[in-house]
Amino acid sequence: MTDITIYHNPDCGTSRNTLALIRNSGVEPNVILYLQTPPNRQQLQALISAMGISTRALLRKNVEPYEKLGLANESFSDEQLLQAMLNHPILINRPIVVSPLGTRLCRPSEVVLDILPDAQQGAFTKEDGEKVIGDDGKRRV
Repeated sequence: MTDITIYHNPDCGTSRNTLALIRNSGVEPNVILYLQTPPNRQQLQALISAMGISTRALLRKNVEPYEKLGLANESFSDEQLLQAMLNHPILINRPIVVSPLGTRLCRPSEVVLDILPDAQQGAFTKEDGEKVIGDDGKRRV
């Protein structure tokens, strides 16, 4: 059994599609509802490092605290941005998936296909109607 973890928000279509793609590979992942159980500082720093992205790249911009806190200002340090995400987990962009093949911010949801060890088991269509996986289990281009 493949060990995969998804930091998930069930209210987000991209997150739901990502979870469904993981399940379409025959794996039931460890689902962390990160708004209810947010990562701690060490976990969040480890995720950012494993993804190879900047702290700012993980920041959600289209949510209320972003504007209110003035986070668009480039003078905020990584430590300050990290603290803002710890104080307001809604600022953490999602979904984040951790698999044996890597850790990714899965936006768009198809990014997860790059780190799933197991092949897709059948066709998959995203919630918006976009067909991502054909009947043969192969990624559509």
